[in-house]
Amino acid sequence: MLINCLQLLIVWLVAYFCFMKAYFTQLFDYDRYANQLIAETILSAENPQQPVRLMAHLLAAQQVWLSRCTGGAPYSGALWPNFQTSETFKQWIDDNHRAWANYLDTLNAGDFDKIISYKNLQGVPFETKLVDILAHVINHGTHHRAQAGQQLKLAGVEQLPGTDYILYARSL
Repeated sequence: MLINCLQLLIVWLVAYFCFMKAYFTQLFDYDRYANQLIAETILSAENPQQPVRLMAHLLAAQQVWLSRCTGGAPYSGALWPNFQTSETFKQWIDDNHRAWANYLDTLNAGDFDKIISYKNLQGVPFETKLVDILAHVINHGTHHRAQAGQQLKLAGVEQLPGTDYILYARSL
């Protein structure tokens, strides 16, 4: 009986791990897709300042969080980079996605619930579950893409690309 319970627990843990890894991989794939659409729209709108600023921040923040999760060297760039154009966004989007995908590939069973210890940019220490950080990174991107979209509309863009997650999920 005990062996059956342990086997069931192991099966459940493996299934949970596989689900979480696949789920966050898909969310980061969506994030890249949506970032590319907004970056292309910013470029075609001739780089209005506010959308460029918001996207640069979104991409920098992804690097900040990745360095915290991996325990690597702290991000040394500006959290709100002063970019003038969006021409470098494509490479930055691809590099960030590749780095996050590589990181997700290194995770093992139980890693999603591990505690990440880090300091914010003011040096205040925090501890947060990895799963919550991953959710935050995705939600942070959605938040700033929406702000960039609003600023694009104010800059005269008549039609924004569809960046809703459900539109991406339907295309799979």
